[in-house]
Amino acid sequence: MPYTIADPIPWTMIAGPLVAAEDAVARLDERLAKSPIRGGWIARTHFADACASLWLEGELVHLEDLVLHDAEMDIRAPTHELTRARAVLRTRRWIADAEPGWALSGAGLDRLRGRGGEGGWQRTQSEAEPDDEHAAGETASIVEDDDLAALFADVDAAIANSDRVLAGEVRMEATRPAERDPLIYDGDWNEDSRLAEWRSVVDRTRDLPSTLAAAIAAEAWTAIEPLQHSPWIGRLLAAAVLQDRGKTRRHLSCLHAGMKAIPLERRRPRDRGLRLAVELEAIAAAAEAGLKDHDRWAIARELLTRKIGERRSTSKLPALLDYVMTRPIVSAGMVAKELKVSQRAAQDLVGELGLREATGRGRYRAWGIL
Repeated sequence: MPYTIADPIPWTMIAGPLVAAEDAVARLDERLAKSPIRGGWIARTHFADACASLWLEGELVHLEDLVLHDAEMDIRAPTHELTRARAVLRTRRWIADAEPGWALSGAGLDRLRGRGGEGGWQRTQSEAEPDDEHAAGETASIVEDDDLAALFADVDAAIANSDRVLAGEVRMEATRPAERDPLIYDGDWNEDSRLAEWRSVVDRTRDLPSTLAAAIAAEAWTAIEPLQHSPWIGRLLAAAVLQDRGKTRRHLSCLHAGMKAIPLERRRPRDRGLRLAVELEAIAAAAEAGLKDHDRWAIARELLTRKIGERRSTSKLPALLDYVMTRPIVSAGMVAKELKVSQRAAQDLVGELGLREATGRGRYRAWGIL
């Protein structure tokens, strides 16, 4: 059955959550407009929202594991859930770095679901994507000529390809549903027509308030289920709706984290009006949590900046502080790689800055501003 927007819209039921969501999102975006930690706030919330997306599906991914996996410094073999969380993380980065509206276009949707190439994607920031650089050269570092090295190269290539397949990052040509593996895909599940229906729903929300349009987009994605194996893309696209309508010009909303704050028994009521109210509450909760995190991290940065004080120009402490602000946690290896120092020097810098140890372990420790 095609998805229909409630007519008339139950304004009496959603008016309060709508006003709260509009106000909270606007205040957060305005706070980030001139914030000195905006870049760090955005980078940190990408990780938190990726973990929250798996949490909503009943899977637990630790934040520290995702950070280390993203930095390619895992302390154990990555699990399937961790690989999926990194796929969410990369997708958030694509949407946040692209032009507003790109994710909602046909080319953008093709790229997000693993079909086609760049899909008209243009980065709004000048920084290169480190993951893309690694993916292009992840097997080029093996230069030995002996047979053992060649064998290891084949094994590494197979593992890397498996990771990309599990994460949904394989760029493959568009294929007919009938050509897909029937053990993995339902042959009667027409993704193209379902996506077209979802996009038509989004187009019909042009005259509605931005947060209500995002709530309808998220609720419609859950009802239509366009993609069989990527339900988490729906809330990322709902956040992209807020960007496209100009509501969030400086950030991508963390709607997974917002929905995580809603009690389990209230997330999927039977009444559609109540479902929209819950989606609006999740948008407001995400923005309010973002405001609290921003203020806490800004205060912590100010205190650490005062602690550093006047340093000679060759000091690595200011660079360490800037790097710590972009990651929920950092390990000695991550600091050493970023600042180009030894791990022993990295640990000394962390101790001098006075960062909080986050793991409680004696080995493979990590620190951060929590």
